[in-house]
Amino acid sequence: MLSQKQLYSLKNVLRQNLINKGVSCTLLIDMAGNILVSLDDGRIHSDNYSLACLAAGNFGAVKAMANIIGEGDFSLLFNKGKNFNIHYKTIASENLLINVFDKEISLGFLRLKVAEVAKKIKEILPIPLEEEIPSIDFNLPNNLWLSDKVSPHVRSKPRFIP
Repeated sequence: MLSQKQLYSLKNVLRQNLINKGVSCTLLIDMAGNILVSLDDGRIHSDNYSLACLAAGNFGAVKAMANIIGEGDFSLLFNKGKNFNIHYKTIASENLLINVFDKEISLGFLRLKVAEVAKKIKEILPIPLEEEIPSIDFNLPNNLWLSDKVSPHVRSKPRFIP
């Protein structure tokens, strides 16, 4: 959950660094396609909710393809059109930054600005849950990973039955 202050900060970062530099539309979404921030310059009229959902699905499909070929993940996607282009960039593995821009902006310039924005967004967004909680090492000697507070009767690793 984002606070009003975080939303305001995110909007300012996106407006100053992308919209004011010529990007037509920018969306910050989660990986389920929910919009966190949506800004545009008024030049294009698009259904941002559909764009966000389809972008999240597209990114998920490309991530699955990357896993199939052993790549793990592609952190950047780009679609080139006749009049507009779409650039996608993951932010802290939980969010996706989508930018719609025209031929007046070079891809190199946009990638530079997005890299700067990504750092600023990471400073504003809360730390993803999996980064806060340390993982359990099940290979510790004498079953030290198991706490007596959890169950005083169990002293061995749990058995997993397939």
